[in-house]
Amino acid sequence: MAQDWAKRFYTSSAWRKLRDYVLKRDDYLCARCGAPGKIVHHKVKLTPQNINDPFVSLNADNLETLCQDCHNAEHEGRFAMAPGLAFDENGNLAKR
Repeated sequence: MAQDWAKRFYTSSAWRKLRDYVLKRDDYLCARCGAPGKIVHHKVKLTPQNINDPFVSLNADNLETLCQDCHNAEHEGRFAMAPGLAFDENGNLAKR
């Protein structure tokens, strides 16, 4: 979830570089269904308590590429972002 406490992380150069690496590593394919993927998802959910722990937040082994449908299913249809934020056409977190 991109909440206020996570906005800085998701706009950091470290996250953007790692996100690009994971997308390329996964051949831009969803790890769950094989469809084109553009969302890099943390397997262990980020929290205010672990977001500054690079073994969780910046660990490629904790990341997988997902398509929008699988990402939505992972979050069980909940609104996965803070109001005013969305993923753009490249899968980057952006203001609406």
